[in-house]
Amino acid sequence: MFYTFMLRVVAPILRALFRPRVEGLENVPRYGPLIVASNHLSFIDSFIIPLSLPRPVTYIAKADYFEGKGLKGWFVRWFLTTLGHVPIKRGAQRAAMGALQQGLEILDNSGAFAIYPEGTRSPDGRLYRGRTGVGWLVLASGARVLPVAVEGTDKIQPLGASVPRVLGPRPTVRIAPPMDFGHYRDLPPAKARRAITDEIIETIQKLSGQEYAGTYNERADADTRSDG
Repeated sequence: MFYTFMLRVVAPILRALFRPRVEGLENVPRYGPLIVASNHLSFIDSFIIPLSLPRPVTYIAKADYFEGKGLKGWFVRWFLTTLGHVPIKRGAQRAAMGALQQGLEILDNSGAFAIYPEGTRSPDGRLYRGRTGVGWLVLASGARVLPVAVEGTDKIQPLGASVPRVLGPRPTVRIAPPMDFGHYRDLPPAKARRAITDEIIETIQKLSGQEYAGTYNERADADTRSDG
């Protein structure tokens, strides 16, 4: 019931406010397990991407997002919970793996599970090296990966801004064809996780046009780690 309400009432309002441009919508499989892997520029990426895809998407989300105060905190908590987002504690690798396990359950039930391979938002607009949690999830589930790139969301709600700018710059969501990684299954697990993650990041970089930093985002070490 909550998802139907979001789909029919809240989602059209948010689309009218943010007006995302979506490229490559035909690449989204309508059914079956799917890992949605995206760059991460702004808090609202977790709003914009689900609004742009034609099927429910579940995210890993920092527990902080569920603990806000006042009306904004209530709305964010309600919004994320309604969409089935999974909370994880900051800096707790065991908790992060627990969230990935929950993601695996979603994929095992043919759902779509979204993850930011960089681990957290980019502080400077560059694309950072991917954490191998996404590679672990690919190997554990056998699911295909849908590469997604967002552009312009950092102009709507920059890092540190408490509220987004509505009716401001239009964000763009670019979607590439799904990627299959069955050919990596004969590699040693650690090597396979790294190779899968690097290939996903390379594809996202081509979609987004971002400069590649070549290093891990150090903010992720203070936030949530999802290394495999």
